[in-house]
Amino acid sequence: MIDLGHLKGKRYAVMGLAKSGLATALALRDSGVEILAWDDGESGRAAAAASGIPLTDLSTADLTGVEALLLSPGIPHTFPKPNAVAARAKAAGIPIIGDIELLQGAQPKAAYVGITGTNGKSTTTALIGHILALAGRRIQVGGNLGTPVLSFEPLGEGGIYVLEMSSYQLELAPSVSFNVAVLLNVTPDHLDRHGGMDGYIAAKRRIFQHPKRSHTAVIGVDDEHCRALFDEMEHTVDSSIIPISAERPTKGVYVLDGKLFDGGTEPVIDLSDVAALPGRHNWQNAAAAFAATRACGVPLEMVLQGLRTFPGLAHRQQLVAVRDGVRFVNDSKATNADAAAKALVCYDAIYWIIGGLPKEGGLDGLEPFMPRVRHAFVIGQASALFAAWLDAHGVAHTECAVLENAVPAAARMARADASPGATVLLSPACASWDQFKSFEHRGEVFTDLVANLVDANPVDPSLGDDDVVTKEIAG
Repeated sequence: MIDLGHLKGKRYAVMGLAKSGLATALALRDSGVEILAWDDGESGRAAAAASGIPLTDLSTADLTGVEALLLSPGIPHTFPKPNAVAARAKAAGIPIIGDIELLQGAQPKAAYVGITGTNGKSTTTALIGHILALAGRRIQVGGNLGTPVLSFEPLGEGGIYVLEMSSYQLELAPSVSFNVAVLLNVTPDHLDRHGGMDGYIAAKRRIFQHPKRSHTAVIGVDDEHCRALFDEMEHTVDSSIIPISAERPTKGVYVLDGKLFDGGTEPVIDLSDVAALPGRHNWQNAAAAFAATRACGVPLEMVLQGLRTFPGLAHRQQLVAVRDGVRFVNDSKATNADAAAKALVCYDAIYWIIGGLPKEGGLDGLEPFMPRVRHAFVIGQASALFAAWLDAHGVAHTECAVLENAVPAAARMARADASPGATVLLSPACASWDQFKSFEHRGEVFTDLVANLVDANPVDPSLGDDDVVTKEIAG
């Protein structure tokens, strides 16, 4: 755990006591900091109480002397409507920050690698961590990916914190700076939380907000928003700026037809041979990780070895089983259409499990991939919306209500069709919160259901006419 002893005797408020919020409260308490901690949810308050964290209702508490409000990233403080506690803090002139501010304040001599982007940031963060660990560097990997940062080990000088940064976290990190800062891509997402696309882009570009510390900025140039930012920064920022692409040659790092180039005319590695990094989107991730780890001083051969040995990331095109010639792929982390597209392009005979809590735009943009889909299996709150979209685009589908129905139905159909390359793909293009605790939970349930499949899986007798509705589309 990170020692926050330099804050001893001061007063901080903590709002939101889930995974990162609870770790923040514990680190502050154990460092002798007075804390006012609260969560609007009963489960968060119960977890805090079980850990010995005293609770104070921040909607009515006296906030006099509070240095800052530590806000969990999932709690809105601007759009679409600020949380009442955040609004109180703002009115009182109390800074609203996140846990990463406290990490860098406590560990100023360590190096920081930050990774953001609409899609691919988790894979890229894990891949950078894998390469740095292979090279013998002292690292901790987390942030938006897994481990709360105040649960990290203190690394000090020579250590490297590798942090996945969501747009929510970047808004709560006004003074955080990175030695290597990576922006992969920007496509519409979380627009309600940022007041529209301009606000979302502004949040993402905060990864570069303190260029004097950042000796390297790595920017994907395969979308118009990031290209425009690269063009701007190239002429205004006095630091090393490396463009990366999975589509076209650049003066930085790029990938063409699976071959990765480091600015030269000869490729340094053929990514087509790397099973854990399939598809153009993963080639962009690999280019970013290559550029970032080379900027950290990792020798070329060690970077290439890291790319070849990367085991992949759970819930992101994770091959969980091959049964009777059918692949089962867990892509639960695909929580929007753009992320789902990255998986759809990789397979040719897809039995597609989709649905959940729909995002703005639904499935729009996925039209080019529909010839690859043999049948779709729709679950969750998005069922009616997605079924209508699939109807309009001539895709046969079954409304399955829940994942427990969709997996065996998809498996039966894939086995019966016996198409070469048949793939049951969970790539929901939706958030998970309507039926699951998280996208991780959704992926774990999928993996368990696949593991429990039997060759002759009977139709669930509990299903009624309202539970499963199949619609075939004439060819």
